[in-house]
Amino acid sequence: MKNNVFFWSLVVALGGFLFGFDTAVISGAEKAIQQLWGLSPVEHGFTIAIALIGTVFGAIFGGIPSDKLGRRQTLIWIAVLYFVSALGAAVTSNWVLFMVFRFLGGLGVGASSVTAPLYISEVSPAEKRGQMVAMFQFNIVFGILAAYLSNYLLTGVGENDWRWMLGVQVVPAAAFFLLLFRVPESPRWLLGRGRVEEGRQVFQLINPATADQEVANVLTTNASDDAMVGGKSLFAPQYRTPVILAVLFAVFNQVSGINAIIYFAPRIFEMTGLGQGAALLSSAGIGLVNFAFTLLARQVIDQFGRRKLMLIGSYGLIATLGLVSWAFYTQSFSALNGMLVPILLFVYIAFFAFSQGAVIWVFISEIFPNTVRAKGQALGSSTHWVMAAVIAFAFPPLAEKLGGGHTFAFFCGMMVLQLLFVWRMMPETKGTSLEQLEKTLVIH
Repeated sequence: MKNNVFFWSLVVALGGFLFGFDTAVISGAEKAIQQLWGLSPVEHGFTIAIALIGTVFGAIFGGIPSDKLGRRQTLIWIAVLYFVSALGAAVTSNWVLFMVFRFLGGLGVGASSVTAPLYISEVSPAEKRGQMVAMFQFNIVFGILAAYLSNYLLTGVGENDWRWMLGVQVVPAAAFFLLLFRVPESPRWLLGRGRVEEGRQVFQLINPATADQEVANVLTTNASDDAMVGGKSLFAPQYRTPVILAVLFAVFNQVSGINAIIYFAPRIFEMTGLGQGAALLSSAGIGLVNFAFTLLARQVIDQFGRRKLMLIGSYGLIATLGLVSWAFYTQSFSALNGMLVPILLFVYIAFFAFSQGAVIWVFISEIFPNTVRAKGQALGSSTHWVMAAVIAFAFPPLAEKLGGGHTFAFFCGMMVLQLLFVWRMMPETKGTSLEQLEKTLVIH
């Protein structure tokens, strides 16, 4: 029983690995691409950002195929997108086609951030759901690390080494595609489509002892959702609480400054006077810290609970961002041999990975009822990606205009608001079945 769910979750979480790999791999190729096509700074920026734009669209519309075709079928199409994107971007000699292929990869990233956590939450037993869904985030971080390592190993394999960097992604994409044929459809999606016997069979593979009870619970809650006014509309009044929770959670995830710090770590370190080599080395350290603390959070999320992780993380983020802001205001960069800001940002990453990083996909995948879960996941995910794009575009001009002190003070202030949100509004979801959570969060 446990082995089935673990294997399915591991396969689906490969979508997270590809998500992380696709996002980070461009860092090794971007200079060569600019030279090859003689791109202006604006064209170059747009070429790098096109995948992020695809991600936003993939997240906004990813809930539609998840509902219409099913979770598994959507994941199969996502695997195809990853494969075509990697192969196309690696072999094309045309700049516009290159951008089309990178956009397709972005669509895959956005859609997988909707469908993969959704699927894992729907097949996992309540007591293990946090660990299983957090595997998705762990694989994202693992994918980012693997992309950096792969870029490092492939540097200098020929004058077109950047093509190998992008093309190597076809291997995990093909593995993802083939392994998905060994994964069943989500039982909750099947029951929602009236395919009761098929849904029962999957629940029996999960746990024969509770299968009939699970089927009865899902059918009862689905019927009560359908009976309510606007039952299938995400913005019906009864779903107000989960909608507000998902949007706020996703916004706070990004106004912590996480993507600004991950994307621009070398630039931030150079602002503090570190040389370029030390700045790049410090960036690799961020990847390792992120990986280690995401793994730790995955181990304890079902014992500690989502709220406790978020409370610990909020206090840690406020302290570290406040100290980084202070270092910029007072120009205290020489402390600890010039490593004060890098060390503070390593600690910041540790707190982020242990809280927001690990909890976001778990929490959003749990709080919506069966009938609107795909739409709710798409709302949370697209909010996350729109905010990621805004912060990534806004950070360089803001840091230049306002300086590091004001910029990090803003992120710190946002984390004070996050602490209030967690303390006053965020419910605990650990160890509770999805149907039971619906009774608490939906206005009946």
